[in-house]
Amino acid sequence: MTRHAKNCTAGTVYTYHERKKDTATSGYGSKSIRVGKDSVKDFDCCSLTLQPCRNPVITPDGHLYDKEAILEYIIHKKKEIALKLKKYEKQKSKNEAEQLEIGQAEAESQKKAFMENEANPVKMINNSTEEASTSGSTSISNMKQGKDKALPSFWLPCLTPSASASVMTKPDEKVRCPMSGKPIKLKDLIDITFTPINDRDTKTSLITKQVNFSFTFLIYILSANINNIGFYHKLVRQDKFLND
Repeated sequence: MTRHAKNCTAGTVYTYHERKKDTATSGYGSKSIRVGKDSVKDFDCCSLTLQPCRNPVITPDGHLYDKEAILEYIIHKKKEIALKLKKYEKQKSKNEAEQLEIGQAEAESQKKAFMENEANPVKMINNSTEEASTSGSTSISNMKQGKDKALPSFWLPCLTPSASASVMTKPDEKVRCPMSGKPIKLKDLIDITFTPINDRDTKTSLITKQVNFSFTFLIYILSANINNIGFYHKLVRQDKFLND
């Protein structure tokens, strides 16, 4: 047996199937259109305003927001959810009242029919015999058996169909992240600090690579500092004090 089947994933080329699988797993990317650099925000920009963050905060999933923008979003969503809940409760109480009224009307009609049948038993027998005799013969007339009340003239104002009332479902009471769709809370947001480069034109930065959106960053939750994860593994993690 050859080793071809065992080396099927050892190719040096990043195939289309692997790219498609990784895109579906990560949840990013598009197959319908090729987006350019202008359509992708910078790493220090808010995901809501698309502007550089003045007070940057980050979610546990890694989405960056400006603190003022995300607070306004959470407050707006809470007001919207409260309004939807109020409408839902109003519709629910209205439906319960209608069901109660229908039940009472049915009980009254049954009671009334029972009292009439008990008062006139002979009339009930005659009605049953008439129904048995008429059930055997069928009629094609459109003016018998109550068909004269149901006119098919839909163009008349009294017979125009009316739209049924829309039924509301119970709204979601959780405020969700606009990017990931997961529940978001104010206490889960982490304040972070960006360190700008001083004298960029006169001095050379120690990091020669240009920071862009494709970098992976590491955030220290206690100090709120941001480092590139590649330089963290090369410089910080190899420190003897951390290894000890």
